[in-house]
Amino acid sequence: MKKEYAEQLLKKTKEGYDEIAEEFSTTREEVWEEMSFLFNDYVIPGDKILDLGCGNGRFFELLEDKDIDYIGVDFSQKLIEIARKKYLHPPQVFAKQKFGRARIKFQKADALNLPFPNNYFDKIYSIAVLHHIPSKQLRLQFLKEARRVLKLNGLLILTVWKPKSKKDWNLFLKYTTLKLIGKLEQRDVLQPLWGKKMERYFHLFSEEELANSAKEARFKVIKQGIIINEKGNRRNIYLVAEK
Repeated sequence: MKKEYAEQLLKKTKEGYDEIAEEFSTTREEVWEEMSFLFNDYVIPGDKILDLGCGNGRFFELLEDKDIDYIGVDFSQKLIEIARKKYLHPPQVFAKQKFGRARIKFQKADALNLPFPNNYFDKIYSIAVLHHIPSKQLRLQFLKEARRVLKLNGLLILTVWKPKSKKDWNLFLKYTTLKLIGKLEQRDVLQPLWGKKMERYFHLFSEEELANSAKEARFKVIKQGIIINEKGNRRNIYLVAEK
C-alpha cells in the first residue's frame, strides 16, 4: 500500500471517530470483562502506564484502585473530551489527579509520533487499535514508537480484532478489486461506520502475523492467545511483548 493512501485512510478513520464519538462512547460504557486479566496480571504498584488509543477511557476503571500513573491518549479530540468529562473533575486539558489511588491524565496524541521521552513507561496498553493502522509500514512505525517510549523490560500489551463469523470473513471478498490493483493489502477490509457515509479501515491479523510484527519491531513475545467473551460474539487476539 502506498504511504499516501495509507495516510488518507488513517485521516478518514480519525474523522469518522470524531463524527461518531458520542454514539460510539455509549456502546463502550462498560469494560470488556474478558480482558480484565490483561490488567490484573501485569500491573504492579508504581507503574507508569500508557493507554494508547484510550477512546473514552473505560479501561482505566480496571486500574483506578491501583497505585499507578496513568496517561490515556487518543487521536480523536472528541473521545478525549468525553474521557475527561467522565474521569476528571473539572475536565482540564492536562489535569493530573487522584481517582481512587491512581493518578490520571488524558491528552490527544498521534500514536505514530508520541509526545513522550524515550524509556518513559513501564507498560503500554493498546486495546483494539493496531488493526486500524493502514499498511505494514505504518503498523511497524506504531510498534517501534511504542517500543521507544517503553522502559527496558517494559511490556506492550495489545489486542486486535479476530473475525468471528462468515459475514466478517466475507468482507475479504468485497474488496478483492482494491487488493488486485494494489490499493489495499491482503487481509485488509473497509467497514461502514454505523450507517455513516464513510468507512473505517481494518487489518485482519492472524496470530502468527501479529507475533511476527512485534518481533520485527524488536519486541520479545511473552504470551499470546485468543480472548472470547461469554456470549461468543466478541473475539480478539491478544499479545504481551517485552522490550
